[in-house]
Amino acid sequence: MESTKLKRPKHKGSPKLFNNPILEKLTHTHISLPLIIFSVISAALIYYGIIEKGFEAPAMVLLFFAGLFFFTFIEYVMHRYLYHIPATSERKKKISYTMHGVHHDYPKDKSRLAMPPLLSLIIATVLFIIYRVFLGDYVFGFLAGFLIGYAAYLAVHYSVHAFKVPNNFMKILWHHHSIHHYREPDRAFGVSSPLWDQIFRTMPRKDPMKARKKQETNVYIDPEKA
Repeated sequence: MESTKLKRPKHKGSPKLFNNPILEKLTHTHISLPLIIFSVISAALIYYGIIEKGFEAPAMVLLFFAGLFFFTFIEYVMHRYLYHIPATSERKKKISYTMHGVHHDYPKDKSRLAMPPLLSLIIATVLFIIYRVFLGDYVFGFLAGFLIGYAAYLAVHYSVHAFKVPNNFMKILWHHHSIHHYREPDRAFGVSSPLWDQIFRTMPRKDPMKARKKQETNVYIDPEKA
């Protein structure tokens, strides 16, 4: 007899991902580290843009919020299409699990709620080069907003997994992300905002039974009732 009960991630602790001790250590990050690093970098970019490049404050504010908004889109795309890449081969399965699957199995592992700072800095450097090519000096305000968007995403993501649901307007983010983890992993990809889920029609289904039927991989056979 089949049961449609969804498997909920309940694993505690922190699993080992790499045999190499250095690589393994790099996968663990205290949340304060990237928040400080990218806040400082963003402040430096804004300072350089205003003092050295001569941008007026209103222009820098517009560029900042443009970068912040653009990050919410990149966050959605990365989460939906990269972190949840179909595991069509053993290699993709390994990559997918290392990048994101381990987080779904161990959602309370606070040390793996942020990308390792070294990798983040490398990616930020590459983005600076790319944005500079297309935006010129506008990159200083735009990238500052983009990186603050990333820091805000980290803060929200960490808070959702580490703290209780707040009794204010922020609780919608707790509920939205919890649905992604515990009920519909093919929906609710936005973490810092549900905006792009609304635009691309990946908001949680109104009928939870339809969501259960879609999770064929979570259906299991109960040996005692078979």
